[in-house]
Amino acid sequence: MIELPDSLAAWAQARLNELEAKLMFAEDLIDTLNQTVVRQQAQIDSVQQQLRLLHQQIQDARPDEAGSPRDEVPPHY
Repeated sequence: MIELPDSLAAWAQARLNELEAKLMFAEDLIDTLNQTVVRQQAQIDSVQQQLRLLHQQIQDARPDEAGSPRDEVPPHY
C-alpha cells in the first residue's frame, strides 16, 4: 500500500467524507422523488378512470342521433 503524507491523507479523508455525504443526500433525494412519481402516477390513474366514467356518462345521457345536424329541420319551419 502506498503511504501518503499526513496532509494529503487528511485531505483525501475529508474529500471521501464529503463525497459519502453527498452520495447519501443523493440517494435520499432519489427515494423521495421515486415516492413522488409513484404517488403522482396513482393520481393520474385515478383521474383517467374518472375521465372514462364521465365520458361514458355523457355518452349514455346523449340521445341517439341517427341523422346529422344538416338533416334537422330548423325550428322556424
